Amino acid sequence: MEVELIPLEVLRPHEQVIAKKVDQLERMTHRWNAYTKPLLLDGKTGTILDGHHRYHVALRIELQCVPCVLIDYLNDDSIELDVWPNCGRESITKQEVIDSALSGKLMVPKTSRHRLSDHLPPIAVPLHRLRQPAFSSE
Repeated sequence: MEVELIPLEVLRPHEQVIAKKVDQLERMTHRWNAYTKPLLLDGKTGTILDGHHRYHVALRIELQCVPCVLIDYLNDDSIELDVWPNCGRESITKQEVIDSALSGKLMVPKTSRHRLSDHLPPIAVPLHRLRQPAFSSE
Protein backbone atom coordinates (compact mmCIF):
# COMPACT_ATOMS: atom_id res chain seq x y z
CA MET A 1 0.00 0.00 0.00
CA GLU A 2 1.34 3.36 -1.01
CA VAL A 3 1.03 6.26 1.44
CA GLU A 4 0.54 9.73 -0.08
CA LEU A 5 0.34 13.17 1.51
CA ILE A 6 -3.10 14.65 0.75
CA PRO A 7 -4.22 18.26 1.40
CA LEU A 8 -6.87 18.54 4.14
CA GLU A 9 -9.29 20.42 1.89
CA VAL A 10 -9.66 17.29 -0.29
CA LEU A 11 -10.92 15.12 2.60
CA ARG A 12 -14.64 14.53 3.19
CA PRO A 13 -15.77 12.93 6.45
CA HIS A 14 -18.83 10.68 6.50
CA GLU A 15 -19.06 10.21 10.29
CA GLN A 16 -19.11 12.43 13.33
CA VAL A 17 -16.37 12.03 15.94
CA ILE A 18 -16.18 11.57 19.69
CA ALA A 19 -14.58 14.74 21.10
CA LYS A 20 -12.91 12.89 23.98
CA LYS A 21 -11.19 10.54 21.52
CA VAL A 22 -9.96 13.51 19.47
CA ASP A 23 -8.53 15.04 22.68
CA GLN A 24 -6.71 11.79 23.54
CA LEU A 25 -5.39 11.34 20.01
CA GLU A 26 -4.20 14.95 19.86
CA ARG A 27 -2.15 14.41 23.04
CA MET A 28 -0.66 11.21 21.61
CA THR A 29 0.10 12.89 18.26
CA HIS A 30 2.02 15.66 20.05
CA ARG A 31 3.87 13.05 22.13
CA TRP A 32 4.89 11.13 19.00
CA ASN A 33 5.42 14.39 17.06
CA ALA A 34 4.24 12.44 14.03
CA TYR A 35 1.34 10.66 12.36
CA THR A 36 1.84 6.93 12.89
CA LYS A 37 -1.11 5.59 10.88
CA PRO A 38 -2.40 6.82 7.51
CA LEU A 39 -6.03 7.68 6.84
CA LEU A 40 -7.94 5.45 4.40
CA LEU A 41 -9.61 7.42 1.58
CA ASP A 42 -11.72 6.81 -1.47
CA GLY A 43 -9.46 8.17 -4.20
CA LYS A 44 -12.33 9.41 -6.37
CA THR A 45 -14.33 11.41 -3.83
CA GLY A 46 -11.91 12.04 -0.94
CA THR A 47 -14.30 10.27 1.44
CA ILE A 48 -12.58 9.37 4.70
CA LEU A 49 -13.20 5.66 5.27
CA ASP A 50 -10.97 5.34 8.33
CA GLY A 51 -9.29 8.15 10.23
CA HIS A 52 -11.99 10.64 11.20
CA HIS A 53 -10.36 11.33 14.57
CA ARG A 54 -6.93 11.77 12.93
CA TYR A 55 -8.55 14.21 10.48
CA HIS A 56 -9.98 16.29 13.33
CA VAL A 57 -6.61 16.34 15.09
CA ALA A 58 -5.08 17.66 11.85
CA LEU A 59 -7.68 20.44 11.71
CA ARG A 60 -7.05 21.38 15.35
CA ILE A 61 -3.28 21.59 15.04
CA GLU A 62 -3.53 23.30 11.66
CA LEU A 63 -1.77 20.76 9.48
CA GLN A 64 -1.87 21.32 5.73
CA CYS A 65 -1.84 17.65 4.72
CA VAL A 66 -2.11 14.16 6.17
CA PRO A 67 -0.73 10.74 5.13
CA CYS A 68 -3.36 8.67 3.33
CA VAL A 69 -3.83 5.39 1.50
CA LEU A 70 -6.12 5.91 -1.51
CA ILE A 71 -8.33 3.11 -2.78
CA ASP A 72 -11.02 2.61 -5.42
CA TYR A 73 -13.70 2.12 -2.78
CA LEU A 74 -16.79 1.28 -4.84
CA ASN A 75 -14.97 -1.05 -7.24
CA ASP A 76 -12.60 -2.87 -4.89
CA ASP A 77 -14.28 -6.03 -3.61
CA SER A 78 -11.47 -6.66 -1.14
CA ILE A 79 -12.68 -3.71 0.99
CA GLU A 80 -15.05 -5.24 3.53
CA LEU A 81 -17.67 -2.99 5.09
CA ASP A 82 -19.64 -3.72 8.22
CA VAL A 83 -21.33 -1.78 11.00
CA TRP A 84 -19.97 -1.46 14.52
CA PRO A 85 -22.06 -3.10 17.25
CA ASN A 86 -24.59 -0.79 18.90
CA CYS A 87 -24.36 1.89 16.21
CA GLY A 88 -28.11 1.79 15.64
CA ARG A 89 -27.95 0.20 12.18
CA GLU A 90 -28.18 -3.36 10.98
CA SER A 91 -26.24 -2.77 7.78
CA ILE A 92 -24.64 -0.16 5.56
CA THR A 93 -23.58 0.04 1.91
CA LYS A 94 -20.50 1.61 0.34
CA GLN A 95 -22.77 3.95 -1.61
CA GLU A 96 -24.39 5.16 1.63
CA VAL A 97 -20.93 5.98 3.01
CA ILE A 98 -20.05 8.00 -0.13
CA ASP A 99 -23.46 9.73 -0.16
CA SER A 100 -23.07 10.75 3.47
CA ALA A 101 -19.69 12.33 2.77
CA LEU A 102 -20.82 14.13 -0.37
CA SER A 103 -24.00 15.47 1.23
CA GLY A 104 -22.38 16.52 4.50
CA LYS A 105 -25.08 14.62 6.44
CA LEU A 106 -22.71 12.76 8.74
CA MET A 107 -23.46 9.43 10.35
CA VAL A 108 -23.07 8.92 14.09
CA PRO A 109 -19.56 8.07 15.34
CA LYS A 110 -18.40 4.50 14.84
CA THR A 111 -21.08 3.51 12.32
CA SER A 112 -19.01 2.04 9.50
CA ARG A 113 -16.20 -0.44 9.95
CA HIS A 114 -13.80 -1.04 7.08
CA ARG A 115 -11.81 -4.24 7.51
CA LEU A 116 -8.87 -3.02 5.41
CA SER A 117 -8.25 -0.45 8.15
CA ASP A 118 -6.81 -3.21 10.32
CA HIS A 119 -3.97 -3.67 7.80
CA LEU A 120 -2.82 -0.09 7.15
CA PRO A 121 0.97 0.21 7.23
CA PRO A 122 2.68 1.75 10.26
CA ILE A 123 4.31 5.08 9.36
CA ALA A 124 6.07 7.98 11.04
CA VAL A 125 5.47 11.25 9.18
CA PRO A 126 6.77 14.16 11.29
CA LEU A 127 4.34 16.95 12.14
CA HIS A 128 6.72 19.58 10.73
CA ARG A 129 6.34 17.90 7.30
CA LEU A 130 2.54 17.86 7.61
CA ARG A 131 2.51 21.60 8.33
CA GLN A 132 3.85 22.13 4.80
CA PRO A 133 1.83 21.79 1.59
CA ALA A 134 1.34 18.23 0.35
CA PHE A 135 3.28 18.97 -2.81
CA SER A 136 6.30 20.99 -1.78
CA SER A 137 8.84 22.14 -4.31
CA GLU A 138 11.98 20.48 -3.02
